[in-house]
Amino acid sequence: MPLQLMECEEQAIRLPPPERAVLAEHLIASLDDLSGAQIEQMWLDEADRRYREYKNGSMSARPAQDVLRDARAAIR
Repeated sequence: MPLQLMECEEQAIRLPPPERAVLAEHLIASLDDLSGAQIEQMWLDEADRRYREYKNGSMSARPAQDVLRDARAAIR
């Protein structure tokens, strides 16, 4: 995580809960202004990041069959 982002997060966490909630709402709403191409690029970047983490062993994986079984059980 970039240093500037870490500093921003540290400051935000120190805010009182109501102010953190307002900040979170504003940040989420700001994502609505992204273009389709920007959103697609963000998904591609995230998929690439996860794949690299999986390949270098810093992320574990589970068989899809197990994930689906657990998801179905959680819904019931």
